[in-house]
Amino acid sequence: MFRYALKIEYDGTLFHGWQKQSQLKTVQGEINLALRNLDNLSEGVTGAGRTDAGVHATGQVAHVDMNTEWEPIKLQNALNYYLKPRPIAIVGAVKVNSDFHSRFSAQERYYLFKILIRPAPLTLDKNRFWHVRRHLDVKKMVEGASYLIGRHDFTTFRSSSCQAKSPIKTIEKIIINETEIELGSVIEIRLKAQSFLHNQVRSIAGTLEKVGSGNWVPEQVGAALSKKNRTACGPVAPPMGLYLTKINYREPIFRDRIDPENI
Repeated sequence: MFRYALKIEYDGTLFHGWQKQSQLKTVQGEINLALRNLDNLSEGVTGAGRTDAGVHATGQVAHVDMNTEWEPIKLQNALNYYLKPRPIAIVGAVKVNSDFHSRFSAQERYYLFKILIRPAPLTLDKNRFWHVRRHLDVKKMVEGASYLIGRHDFTTFRSSSCQAKSPIKTIEKIIINETEIELGSVIEIRLKAQSFLHNQVRSIAGTLEKVGSGNWVPEQVGAALSKKNRTACGPVAPPMGLYLTKINYREPIFRDRIDPENI
């Protein structure tokens, strides 16, 4: 068997998430269908993260075992051929050791949540941003986010259906930037951690929106966290603004672009 790591980009709008599901169209399921054209004995791809329905990725990583050896670029091109016209692209392929595991070998995960603020409906950017029509105070959002950095019990900010054994996670960084555009602005929330709980990033984004809109004061984020109760969380942000942007490993596998402020 020959193991390969794949870097994957996809538009999650039309998919029921990453994880393969019976009779539902998912990213993993569609890649596995493409793989059958190359190796009908392949057990398919294993991803580094299970993104939800509607969530996008620019840097998902998966590994796959092939029964015959491939030149990585030929494997990449062949998969892309059979993935057409699905909105999924294999943007990198590397041969790796048999002990490499896309999920369990991962050291850091990076997510980006994008909010577009303007009064008019979205057309070209529909399903790429969370569309918010009112002004958000980014300084207050940054202050609210500060309560979440570090090692905490994130019970408040995880889905009630989350299957993680422990709600304790460490968020290394949350960076929030705003860029002015014509008739509005774009807010980007970037998060870095070794791993995240189910719905954690969307729960954080929804809570920070409440702070930015003035419905919460920043201190309420810390209070919600300390309650360790899901009902204390703000609303869960919609999936279309969320992107899995990068997975880091002990040994670099792909040459990723540098994120703003070294996140």
